[in-house]
Amino acid sequence: MTVDVLMPCFALVVIGLTGWMIVKRYQTAMVLLMAGLSMIIFAVVCGVTGFLPKGMKSSGLIWFDVIDLLRSIAVKQVSGIGLLIMVAGGFAAYMDRIGAARALVNVCITPLKSLSSPYLIMVFGYLIGQMLCMVIPSAAGLAMLLLVALYPILVGVGVSPVASAAVIVTCSGMAMGPGSGTSNLAARVAGIDPIIYFVQCQLPVVIPSLVVIAVCHYFVQRYYDRRNDDVYTEENIKNTVEQRSVPVWYALLPPLPIALMIIFSPLTFSSIRLNTISALLLVWIAVVVLEMIRRREVKEVLKDGSCVFKSMGSMFTSIVALIICAEFFANGLKITGLIDALIVHAQNLGLGLNGMTVVLTGVVGIVSVLTGSGVGAFSSFAALAPDVASGLGGSAASFVNPMQLSCGIMRSISPVAGAMIAMAGAVGVTPVALIRRTFIPMMAGFVAVLLFNFLFIG
Repeated sequence: MTVDVLMPCFALVVIGLTGWMIVKRYQTAMVLLMAGLSMIIFAVVCGVTGFLPKGMKSSGLIWFDVIDLLRSIAVKQVSGIGLLIMVAGGFAAYMDRIGAARALVNVCITPLKSLSSPYLIMVFGYLIGQMLCMVIPSAAGLAMLLLVALYPILVGVGVSPVASAAVIVTCSGMAMGPGSGTSNLAARVAGIDPIIYFVQCQLPVVIPSLVVIAVCHYFVQRYYDRRNDDVYTEENIKNTVEQRSVPVWYALLPPLPIALMIIFSPLTFSSIRLNTISALLLVWIAVVVLEMIRRREVKEVLKDGSCVFKSMGSMFTSIVALIICAEFFANGLKITGLIDALIVHAQNLGLGLNGMTVVLTGVVGIVSVLTGSGVGAFSSFAALAPDVASGLGGSAASFVNPMQLSCGIMRSISPVAGAMIAMAGAVGVTPVALIRRTFIPMMAGFVAVLLFNFLFIG
């Protein structure tokens, strides 16, 4: 067996072991880091030398170069997509801290009370919840807000507790918009500005896919409610977190950065650009000043404002570190020659770009189900998109878009996802009982995403 064959085979073994360890709930970032390191070391032992990125100088000792590669990836990610994700997470935490997120949810949910059909209310509740996901990107956080605001409305009009919980779980299925960590990562991989990626790549696929999921929810939840064979305990839903009283117009604050980014972008004003980080920081500082004027409690307002930095640290440990390790892992796959081998075999099998898109989207979806983490699944494979897409003669955007969307969709049928466990516990059922209700809508959404991506993105 030649070295050119041995290295990709070794990479496949490492991938299998990595997948097993992630499913067994080993720490994902460290698993990816050690997997990438083992592949690069094996490649070096096999005689590979030129693995540093273009323009990066060697340290003079190849073993130092391996670590320097990790340093280079960390610097690039922390100063780029990593900073964006940390700031977005910090902003979302601040909006929740001051009560603006709750105000937005209440304003959006209130019109549902005027509708007469229980399951029509449920469908619109799902669509509203999915829109809220753009400004409340935490799946578990959004679920808890909707548990207090939407759940009582649905149960009150006659939708069963289990159906209501199932719909709420899926409201974060489409992780979209510049506030989402995976969306920002996908935009970076595709080489597109996040707001342009959102408008031109995500929306054409997401909008019809949401219609498909909503229709499925209508029939699936009504069917199971009529069977009435769910067993659940008396729900005990309490709002344990003290909610600060804020003006209704605070509901405008969470989506304000997105609105500003759309206004000051090539979509409207080509002469003025406002990037995602600047928009988030601008609104954050403006709201802190606004809070000082409104509340006149400078010490407390500044304390609330500082939660942005605390949340940024939390986002680094949970997401940014994962992205760094995932790219290091992806570099290991490339250095061993596995990516080139996959491209050649895909071409020989006649798969083409669409075929490989289906395969890798399916892999990302399966990993999301097994791990309960859409971020971990997508981060592990996102960095492969540009090389595979260019090797098969397509765009990275068309390749990465369904991968990114599928990770949230498939997380909604995972028994170990945080939002699934939280909602199941809140209404007194097992996660499996909720999955029975989410499986068909989410699988329909998965197929719809692939179909509409092929139709509208390429």
